[in-house]
Amino acid sequence: MSRKDINRSGEMEVFVSVIERGGFSAAATARRMTPSAVSKLVARLEARLGARLVNRSTRKLQLTPEGCAFYERSIAILADIAEAERQASSGEQASGRIRINTSASFGNHVLAPLVPAFMALHPGVTLDITHTDRIVDLMEERADVAIRTGPLKNSSLIARKLGATGKLIVASPDYLRHHGEPRSVADLSRHCRIGFSYARAVEGWPLSENGETVSVPITPGLQVGDGEAMRHLALSGAGLARLAAFTVGADIEAGRLVPVLEAANPGDIEQFYAVYMGQGGPLPARVRALLDFLVGYVRL
Repeated sequence: MSRKDINRSGEMEVFVSVIERGGFSAAATARRMTPSAVSKLVARLEARLGARLVNRSTRKLQLTPEGCAFYERSIAILADIAEAERQASSGEQASGRIRINTSASFGNHVLAPLVPAFMALHPGVTLDITHTDRIVDLMEERADVAIRTGPLKNSSLIARKLGATGKLIVASPDYLRHHGEPRSVADLSRHCRIGFSYARAVEGWPLSENGETVSVPITPGLQVGDGEAMRHLALSGAGLARLAAFTVGADIEAGRLVPVLEAANPGDIEQFYAVYMGQGGPLPARVRALLDFLVGYVRL
């Protein structure tokens, strides 16, 4: 077969399907092919490229470095093709799936209430939302947009600011009845301080004492993986939690949580950003529509 007769986009689609579905059989079902045909196509692709793309075992497929690079470029190229077809057939109308990766707290308290309005504005779009507080690799997670806090460490990422929030130490009325309310930073040593189980830019709680900011360590015995789980532990009376104001505002208003040590609050602010990959080309209409909507409607 001559090079001009090779259906490169078709090969890419099959290869991407193999990786995303975890094997030849699952990809074959999705592509309405036989597992043998899929396996042979990938083998021909590797032979043509002169590089092994996947290491095969009886249990799973593992991308080689060359395969990982080819997969990432294939995703970008196929997205460009799909966008070109959408623009040719329906102009700039947003359509297709958007993968969003965000923290559980932001997802539940800020994003979820906005979803109906966005879907009403863009009925051709589907949303795939994943909650995790850990920092993720957008390419690895195949996320179109991540909503995160703090400075960017990856120069290939672009961020649009969504807003900022302060942080509060809170506890349930039941916890304070049983353990008393801390009146000073030193009093915290007698209290359970719920922490995060993953590495953070600033470990411990920054608090103001005698005009200086000090860091108070968390209680090693009670740590969780996301802010929403921390909020629920605080509501249950398990201990003190330091959380974003938007996360606990409704609970404070309803009397379910009580802010404590407000005089020791150092006034630190947490910035929130919508982060996406910057490849130098135009954004897909669906991603641009989401970013514009978030910038316009998110209120922290």
